[in-house]
Amino acid sequence: MVYEGARSITGPLLGTLGASALVVGLVVGAGEAAALLLRLAFGPLADRTRRYWSLTLLGYTLTAVCVPLLALTPFLGAAGLGVAAALILAERAGKAVRSPAKSALLAQAATGTGLGRGFAVHKALDQVGAFSGPLLVAGLIAATGVVWPALALLALPGAAAIVVLVVVRRRMPALDLDPAKAPASSSAGDAHRADTPPAAPRAPTASRPARGIRGWLGLDLPGRFFLFAAAAAAATAGLATFGMISYHATRTGLLTLSSVPLVYAAAMAAAAVSALASGWLFDRWHARVLLALPLLGAAVPALAFSTSAGALVAGALLWGAAGGVQDSTVKALVADLVPAGRRASAYGVFAAIQGAAALAGGALAGLLYERSLVVLVICLAACQVLALALLIVQLRMRRRQAAAPASLSQ
Repeated sequence: MVYEGARSITGPLLGTLGASALVVGLVVGAGEAAALLLRLAFGPLADRTRRYWSLTLLGYTLTAVCVPLLALTPFLGAAGLGVAAALILAERAGKAVRSPAKSALLAQAATGTGLGRGFAVHKALDQVGAFSGPLLVAGLIAATGVVWPALALLALPGAAAIVVLVVVRRRMPALDLDPAKAPASSSAGDAHRADTPPAAPRAPTASRPARGIRGWLGLDLPGRFFLFAAAAAAATAGLATFGMISYHATRTGLLTLSSVPLVYAAAMAAAAVSALASGWLFDRWHARVLLALPLLGAAVPALAFSTSAGALVAGALLWGAAGGVQDSTVKALVADLVPAGRRASAYGVFAAIQGAAALAGGALAGLLYERSLVVLVICLAACQVLALALLIVQLRMRRRQAAAPASLSQ
């Protein structure tokens, strides 16, 4: 609710502070890059120290503090733009701190229900806040005509989130303190017996990172993991950010400032639906369901950067649907590609690769937006074509690997 409420208005906020399209693209792209690249450090750190809950709590605290402080930026004069950019980057850094540890805990908790469904349910619940946050922002902007009161009010759900985390952490101390007794992972789709209550999730175990630079960079992870990471990176680079979409919407007058968060809320609802659908299909069709991701991403810029308000809204909804798949089902496949005790490290490396792609894609979008929207749409579509090709190669490799044991047994 806190950070998605802020993200729904980031582009227009930076615009009111004097940012150009290039600056918006760079700040938004750099923010997404920070949220992803820094996980390269915090993923292995979580696996080495087993402080999964501590890192999760620290990351959420950064978000709860930085977002409300954005309310001060309109009153800082010429310094407002710089402070806003710094706060946006700090908030995204908080996501980098918490995400690998949080995702590892979620993967461990989902082993009894199916990884696809587990991450899908998490994403759908996450979207409740992602939907209500932008609605709150839209309502306050419509009532006051300015952005800062909405950002200030987001301090309340931020404080509530920290209280909930502290309470849950105290009730589940074994997550940090007793990793050796973690339950063995079950196959995707398995469920607990009806007469046996599920055990509380514990920290992932075994297969700690290798020593030295190989462990920190994840170079000891399987090659099939890096191939999938490359495919996801191409999809990320080719997916227009909502910061650029909302900047285009308000600059061209296609949408009013107060309606932008409403469109974002609708996109978050689309993300929840796509996450549930793709997660359910993942547990049945496995990685094949991800072939839809580049197709969704390729359609986004063609619609979102048009001169039609209806097409722009449709593009934003597809952007949300693509994000729902990226934040749920993609993570499920990562968990399936690496050992359980290396998941936080894998999520960190995976996010770092995506972060580099997000930074490049954000800078490219901001630069080309000022020059040619047609060229921008073509370049982003080309990235999605590359992502589709890499995913197809990944699927064929998995089929060959699955067929090899069967042929040997015969």
